[in-house]
Amino acid sequence: MQPPLWQRLVGPLFYLLPWSDAINFAGLLFQQYPWMQWFTLPVLPLALIEGSIPFGLGGLLLFFVLFLGVVRNPNVPYFVRFNALQALLIDLGLIVLNIGFELLLKPLAAGGLLLGSLSSAVVIAVLAILVFALVECVRGQEPDLPGISQAARMQLY
Repeated sequence: MQPPLWQRLVGPLFYLLPWSDAINFAGLLFQQYPWMQWFTLPVLPLALIEGSIPFGLGGLLLFFVLFLGVVRNPNVPYFVRFNALQALLIDLGLIVLNIGFELLLKPLAAGGLLLGSLSSAVVIAVLAILVFALVECVRGQEPDLPGISQAARMQLY
C-alpha cells in the first residue's frame, strides 16, 4: 500500500538537511561549473533557519527537533519517520567527513587535487542520493540505501 500524497511530498524534504551540509564541500565544483549553484536554491530557507540561531547551534537544534519531534514520535507515520531518520544518518556521515577533511586532508593537501576531487565526489554522491530519494519518495517507495536504510529500520522497529 502506498503512503498518502502528503507523505510522499514531505519525505524528500528531509534530505535537504544533508544537502545543506554537502554544499560546504562544493567550493571547487561550483568554481568549475557555476551553473551548479542553482542546486543550492532549495536549501536557502533551511540555511536561514540554521543561521538565525546564535552560536552556530542552528544545525544541532534542527537535528534534535527532527530526531525527537519526528523520528521518535510514534504519532508520525512510518514513511515520514523513516525518511527523516535516513536523512539524519546521512547528515551525521557528512559531519564526520567534514571533520575528517578539516583535521586530516586540509592540512596535508591544502588546495590540492586530492582535496578537490574528494570534495567533488562527496557533493556528487549526496546529490545522487537526494535525486534517488526524491524519485523513490514520490513513487511511494522507501529509498533503499545500503547500510543506511538497514540502520534506519533497526532504529524504528
